[in-house]
Amino acid sequence: MDEVTIKVEGMTCGGCVRSVTGVLKGLPGVEDAQVSLEAREARVSFDPARVTVDSMRAAVENAGFDAPA
Repeated sequence: MDEVTIKVEGMTCGGCVRSVTGVLKGLPGVEDAQVSLEAREARVSFDPARVTVDSMRAAVENAGFDAPA
């Protein structure tokens, strides 16, 4: 497993954290996602053979948040 930290902007509450966590954990190849409102980031453990960092960023953005590179 690889691990990446993705910046997530636009989260304002615990509901946002749950939403981003659910979107990331729902992707095939994502083992775990720890999302922090305070740090404005998501730490994701994933299988790089099954999911890319770009697809994780796209999923976060499709959920209504910003995930700048």
